[in-house]
Formats: sequence, structure tokens, C-alpha cells
Amino acid sequence: MYSTPKHTLSVVQEEEMGINAPVHHQRIIAQLTAGLYPLFKSGQIPYEAFPEMMVGEESSPVPDVVLYDNETEQVRVVIEVCQNRGMRHDLNKMIRLIDEDEYGIEEGFVYNYKTKQWFRYRKGQGGMAQVSSYSELLDIDLNQFL
Repeated sequence: MYSTPKHTLSVVQEEEMGINAPVHHQRIIAQLTAGLYPLFKSGQIPYEAFPEMMVGEESSPVPDVVLYDNETEQVRVVIEVCQNRGMRHDLNKMIRLIDEDEYGIEEGFVYNYKTKQWFRYRKGQGGMAQVSSYSELLDIDLNQFL
């Protein structure tokens, strides 16, 4: 009847790939994407929101939410959703992604849904994230969508 797939991922492999499927995590991604997309369609923000999209052409990181500049074909803002356990890892990953300047990302956020705390990092901040949900690039408070 049903056969077991030949190539199943272990929990460790899934963790390395960034797969995080708890319902709370997915709900936050959906709320952010659903809130941001109409603002793009109406011209209120310049970037289009996508859930879990690669930041580059191939074999590149996949943040939970990206805001994509269709004119330059680059991701400009990334958002990672986490809980307490992955907070430090996601924050460091986001800072490296922005500071390495490989993909043109200008602003990044990490949202901890357990503590309801936001962190923002912009290019040029020297590795120091701020406690904030306000996007200077978009001129909006991302927390309004949650």
C-alpha cells in the first residue's frame, strides 16, 4: 500500500535545514505575510512579502519571511521567527547575513513568539541589535500584524 520514503530526514537534518513547523511559528509567518502583502499591493511599502524564500539564487539561506525588491531582484528585509531555544542562534545568523553583504539585505528582525520580543538589526550597526519591531525601510511597526 504505502511505502516508507527512501530518503527521510532525521530531526538533526531538519534542524540544520532550518525547518521549524510548530503551529505557533507557522501562524506568525502567516500573519506577517498576510499583513504585509496588501501594503505592497496598494503601494504603501516598496517590497513584496514572501514566506520562506531563498535570499539568493541557489543554496542560500531561507529566512521565515523576506521582503523582496522586484526592481533590483534582491531581498531587502528578512524576518526570523523563533522561540527561546533558538533566539541567540537566529539573531547571530541574521547579523552575519546582513553584515556579510552577500545578498543586499539592509534590515533584519528576529521575533521570539514565547516572549513576544522583537529585535532589529540594520547594516552598519556593528553587530548590536536593538529591541524594536519598527522597520525604518518600510516605515511601519511589524508588531501590528500579530
